[in-house]
Amino acid sequence: MARDILDLMAAWDGLGVVCRHDRPTGTWIFICLHNDKLGAPTGGSRMKVYPDIADGLEDGMRLAEGMTYKWAGIGVAGGGGKAVLALEKPLEGEERNGLLQRYGELIESLGGRFRTGEDLGTTTEDMNLVAKSTRHVQGFRNGVKINPSPFTAQGVFSGIKAALGVAFGDDSPADRTILVQGVGNVGATLARLLKEAGARILVNDLDAQRAAELAAELGGTPVSNDDLFTTECDVYAPCAIGATLNETTIAQLACKIVGGSANNQLAEAADGERLHERGILYAPDYIINAGGAYSFALLEDGVTEDAEILARMDTIGVTVTEILSEAVRDNETPVAVARRRVERVLEA
Repeated sequence: MARDILDLMAAWDGLGVVCRHDRPTGTWIFICLHNDKLGAPTGGSRMKVYPDIADGLEDGMRLAEGMTYKWAGIGVAGGGGKAVLALEKPLEGEERNGLLQRYGELIESLGGRFRTGEDLGTTTEDMNLVAKSTRHVQGFRNGVKINPSPFTAQGVFSGIKAALGVAFGDDSPADRTILVQGVGNVGATLARLLKEAGARILVNDLDAQRAAELAAELGGTPVSNDDLFTTECDVYAPCAIGATLNETTIAQLACKIVGGSANNQLAEAADGERLHERGILYAPDYIINAGGAYSFALLEDGVTEDAEILARMDTIGVTVTEILSEAVRDNETPVAVARRRVERVLEA
């Protein structure tokens, strides 16, 4: 196991990794710092039980790199960073609270070299607890921690409309069939926004009951895990875990567009080309799902009203339109176009 971790670190092009073993809970904490050209590494804190500790570190490294691209892609002064709390087992109550307090102390010891917020497996309430130990939790308004999920969902909604406009010449979701995979805070909010805009909603979630309940609420249709990738739709919106798009699943997709809130949607770099070869328009994840991060940046700039922050999410749609239009015009993958855009910002 130790050799695997060292090999991962040796192969990574990031600034470095802060590691700590939390003895009371058996948790490995990895704060992955990828790039600080635009500002202090900033990214969410993921809490999860991984098959192996090395899997947690690799997840953190990939997510930190994605944050570098996310901040640069939307033109915000932030660096690429991410934290993973790799649990031995799910934690509750005082065990969980103690871990979060000690995690906050670790962040504080870095003196502002890493800033954080919510991610998969952590909540706004968790971040309130972390913030008792450190000044470097993002997303506070008048001393109250906000939930970034509505802003992430609004950004993805704007990005999906942009992709529809490029693919079909009409950005309206009305009468389009959209499959939302993963209906937690972001996915469920996105599904409701799309329904309000007239879309036909398909819903999938590992929790089949949750999917069925949301489908009933929206007059939509639940989709089983077995049928997830083969179900015909205009847009497949992955809003849960990453790496669901790979050589096997891309071959099964029956959609025209992929765009959702999940991070690291592609299992490997070649998957961008595989989508392109199949004629599927892919909105790069770190662009379309940047709404939550962008909302924190807006709060720091003094934009405090929800209505104005939500309205600013249209910027994500504009960026998605620019990237996808250039990709279609030049017969390139959107991944390549987005990466060039990021590299220009970093080089400048």
